[in-house]
Amino acid sequence: MENQNFTSTILVEQSPAEVFKAINNPRAWWSESIDAATDKLNGEWNYHFGDNHRSKMKTIEIVPNQKVVWLVEENHFKNAKNQSEWVGNKITFEISKQGNKTQLLFTQIGLVPTYDCYKSCEWAWTGFVEKSLQSLITTGEGQLTWYEEKK
Repeated sequence: MENQNFTSTILVEQSPAEVFKAINNPRAWWSESIDAATDKLNGEWNYHFGDNHRSKMKTIEIVPNQKVVWLVEENHFKNAKNQSEWVGNKITFEISKQGNKTQLLFTQIGLVPTYDCYKSCEWAWTGFVEKSLQSLITTGEGQLTWYEEKK
């Protein structure tokens, strides 16, 4: 069966070290509302987007310039029927060289089309990875408000 986990891929001119550094600064590309260090192995931290979305995360793998993995320990969506969506999911960032460029493969293992939140999560992650994180990597500044374009 085809892998149905959500993925997004970007290709940039910057080095794997620069991509790794940007991933580990999610306050600059995902949300300023993160309450602890995200770049410490086994470190736990909380993310929230107003009262719409809250998650307790744990950084479970860090391989410098190659990979970062976050585990979703708890999750709450304001309007979700099933509050267990995301719980136990792994959010992975895999960095590799592709010729003279660097590829970042983002995957949320467990975020599948059968989730109630899939369409909105797909839209959000695509924007955060392909707009905000890519901007942080390439220009040094994330685009935390990219989603306001849709309002």
